Amino acid sequence: MMHVQGAMEMVQIYQCLCDVTRLRILHLLGSGPLCVCHLQEILDLPQTKVSQHLAYLRKHGMVECRRAGTWMVYRLPSRAPAALVRHLQCLQDCAQTDPRMKADRKALTKMKIDRVALEVGRASKGSEVTRQKR
Repeated sequence: MMHVQGAMEMVQIYQCLCDVTRLRILHLLGSGPLCVCHLQEILDLPQTKVSQHLAYLRKHGMVECRRAGTWMVYRLPSRAPAALVRHLQCLQDCAQTDPRMKADRKALTKMKIDRVALEVGRASKGSEVTRQKR
């Protein structure tokens, strides 16, 4: 039988996963860290909307963030609970057949993103290496 803490953890995970925009964000972050502006461009949503979803995910431990210059860089948690890891793996598998998520992944691969710069905090707002499209 699942203990209370585990049940609450599962409820939080399912609450985060019940929104298509949050699913799309988590799917994109599965390939590595991204700035809000990258997500905004791919999802074709206003910055405030993307930031609201990221804040919700962060509050529930589904993403981590840190500042890199003037950017906020988001990533999946480095020490995610096992239940979250399993759900994220399932999301990546299911995304292979979802047209919207396939389009998101295609848009992401067209962007030149310097992930090393995002990881070590050397990204800057005007960085051509970080944001330039192919």
